[in-house]
Amino acid sequence: MRVGWLSAGLALFCLAQSAAAGTLLVVGDSISAGFGLDTRQGWVSLLQTQLRQEGFDTQVVNASISGDTSAGGQARLPALLAVHKPSLVVVELGGNDGLRGQPPAQLQQNLASMIDSARQAGAKVLLLGMRLPPNYGVRYTSAFADVYQHLAEQKQVPLVPFFLEGVGGVPQMMQADGIHPAQGAQQRLLENAWPAIKPLL
Repeated sequence: MRVGWLSAGLALFCLAQSAAAGTLLVVGDSISAGFGLDTRQGWVSLLQTQLRQEGFDTQVVNASISGDTSAGGQARLPALLAVHKPSLVVVELGGNDGLRGQPPAQLQQNLASMIDSARQAGAKVLLLGMRLPPNYGVRYTSAFADVYQHLAEQKQVPLVPFFLEGVGGVPQMMQADGIHPAQGAQQRLLENAWPAIKPLL
């Protein structure tokens, strides 16, 4: 009988540990999908290594797709939440919306919906902000950047104002296309996101 109790107790302990470990879901575009790189070189893969080194059992699921927009992320999120049941959702979307000249108001609506869906599923949310090159014009680039700040304030969600800080516009940090971060930039991307991710674990 005592052995049975011990076995049951151990099973409950393991379940508790597994629940405590949690899942971190990254929903992004090519920046997080590691376009042009071996996926093991991307910042999301480096994040999993960082978590292990810091003693976290959190499992990282990278649900990023190159070329994805906020509308695509919004459409995909409910199924991702149902399957992975994350404790934290990191949203890295909007760059493709901006490059296609889509209305900032639509971007804000889509991201707001993603934040609400994640929270309703019991997950915390981190928003990784984007900015556009100046050639898109001051009015549009300003309105685009403001979307992330407005959402952070409106939804009270943590924000990394510019995820590509120190990377975007720096030739040696970018691939030949001038759009996607190179392998050497991936650690910097992790360093930009990690201070905001760690308190949410």
